[in-house]
Amino acid sequence: MVKNIIRIDGMACSMCEAHVSDAIRKQFPDAKKVSASHGKKEASFVTEEPADEATVKKMIDETGYHYEGFCTEPYEKKGFFGLFG
Repeated sequence: MVKNIIRIDGMACSMCEAHVSDAIRKQFPDAKKVSASHGKKEASFVTEEPADEATVKKMIDETGYHYEGFCTEPYEKKGFFGLFG
């Protein structure tokens, strides 16, 4: 699994975060752990394979916010059940 992290400028409140999160869920219906933070100026979501950067950029541009970058990192489940593989 992969954590996709999008750097976004222009989000100012929790409604902005909800708008971005909804756009991610619409574009990537299988996404898990979708979250956005105007304080951190980023959004993230987990998928089986890395998301396509061009698709991510287009999606953010269409929301009216400013795409600033994209990266991925390996995602491992954490918590009690994660201890057992």
